Amino acid sequence: MELKFSENGVNYIKRFTFKRGLYDLVMTYVVDNQSAQPWAGNLFAQLKRDASSDPSSTTATGTATYLGAALWTAAEPYKKVSMKDIDKGQIKENVQGGWVAWLQHYFVTAWIPDHNVTNAVQTRKDSQGNYIIGFTSPTLSVAPGAQGETTATLYAGPKSQAVLKELSPGLELTVDYGFLWFIAQPIFWLLQHIHAILGNWGWSIIVLTMLIKGLFFPLSAASYKSMARMRAVAPKLAVLKEQHGDDRQKMSQAMMELYKKEKINPLGGCLPILVQMPVFLSLYWVLLESVEMRQAPWILWITDLSIKDPFFILPIIMGATMFIQQRLNPTPPDPMQAKVMKMMPIIFTFFFLWFPAGLVLYWVVNNTLSIAQQAYITRKIEAATKKAAA
Repeated sequence: MELKFSENGVNYIKRFTFKRGLYDLVMTYVVDNQSAQPWAGNLFAQLKRDASSDPSSTTATGTATYLGAALWTAAEPYKKVSMKDIDKGQIKENVQGGWVAWLQHYFVTAWIPDHNVTNAVQTRKDSQGNYIIGFTSPTLSVAPGAQGETTATLYAGPKSQAVLKELSPGLELTVDYGFLWFIAQPIFWLLQHIHAILGNWGWSIIVLTMLIKGLFFPLSAASYKSMARMRAVAPKLAVLKEQHGDDRQKMSQAMMELYKKEKINPLGGCLPILVQMPVFLSLYWVLLESVEMRQAPWILWITDLSIKDPFFILPIIMGATMFIQQRLNPTPPDPMQAKVMKMMPIIFTFFFLWFPAGLVLYWVVNNTLSIAQQAYITRKIEAATKKAAA
C-alpha cells in the first residue's frame, strides 16, 4: 500500500509492505526531489503509551511482568527504561541499528530502524502524561532531480522468541526471564521440544517438572535424609525444651551438642534446596513469560494456562500438598515458628488463587513428586533406625 503527497516540486511516497500471517510491516519512505533545491530531512518514529496498568494482567498478587520501554545498545542488548526512569528525565543515546520497544506481558511493539546507520534514540514524557520512546535517523539529503529512500520495520505482536530473533539481534530478549535468563532459555527450549511431541502445554509442563525433579533427585534425597534424621531426634529435642525452658542460649547449645552426637548437619536440609532454587525460579519465569501459555488449554476446566483457575481447584490441591509436605518435615522446636509454618499452606493457597493455572500446575506436580520422594526416603531411614535399635 502506498500513500503519496507532492509539495513544492518534491514527491513523497510512504510505502507499507505487509506480510501474510506475520506481525511486522516494512515502511519505506521515498523522496523524489524534482525541485531546483536540495532537500534534507530525518526519519522520526516513536511509540507512545499512557501510565495505565496492563489490562491483560491476571497476576494481582505481585507476579506481574515488566511493563515499560526497552532499547538495544551495543553495550547492553536489552536495556529496560521504566516509566519511573522516564519520569526522572529524558534519556538520549546514539545507537547504530538496534531497536526501541514497549513491552506488555506477552506482547511487544517495536520500531527497528536501518541497522547500517546511527540513530538518535530518545525517551520523554509529553504534556498529556504519555510516555514516549522513539528514534531519529541521520539526515537524508536528496539533490535536485534525485531520489532518496529510507526504511524502518514496525513489529506489533506476541513475544515469540524465534520470530523476534530473526527481526533484530537482541529483540528476543524482550521475553524477559530476569537475571536467570541463561538457565531459563534452555528450559524453554526443552519445554518446546516436549510440546512438539505431546501437543499439549499442560502435559508438557508436567513432563518437564518430572524431568527436572528426576535430575535433582540426588540433591533432594540428601535434603530429605537430613530432614528424616531431624524428625527422628524430635523427641530428644522436646526433652531439651522441657529442661531448658525459655533459656534460648542453653537450648541452642544443647541442640548443637545433640546434632553433633547424632551426626546431623542442621543445614543439611537447606543447602540442597538452595542449589536447586535457580532452576526452579527459572522455570517459574518461563511459565510466566512465555506467550505459548496464552489461551493454551490443558484438560477439563483449564482452558487457558495463562489465567487463574476459574474454580480454584488447582490452588486448593496445591495447598493440600503443602500441608502434607509439612507433616513429613520435622516440627520446629520454636513454638512460634511452628505456628507460622502451620499457617504457610493457607497463606500460599490464598496467594495462588490468582496465579496463572500453568504456574499452579507446576507447583502441584513439583509438590506431589517431592512428597513421594520424601515419603520414600523417610520410610527407609525410619526402618533402618528401628532395625539398628533392635
